[in-house]
Amino acid sequence: MTETSFSKLRACLKTYCDQTVANREPVRVRRRRGQDVVILAADEYDSLAETAHLLSSPQNAARLLAALARARRGKLKPMAIEELRAALGI
Repeated sequence: MTETSFSKLRACLKTYCDQTVANREPVRVRRRRGQDVVILAADEYDSLAETAHLLSSPQNAARLLAALARARRGKLKPMAIEELRAALGI
């Protein structure tokens, strides 16, 4: 993770924003008076927020982790979206 001071960030904000999006790497901003903050590409943040939401329910987290384990064991045949929709009747 790239780190910078608030003063340097202020002077080079566009560069840090472009770098964050291009490299998919967050930037930690150190502040003298206050807690550090992190600049993150919006889609990276959205992905993290969605993952946190999906795992926030213990039942949903268990279901997702069980599905992942089944997929890793290779016992499931991959399906195209159209096949899955047809199988579920949607």
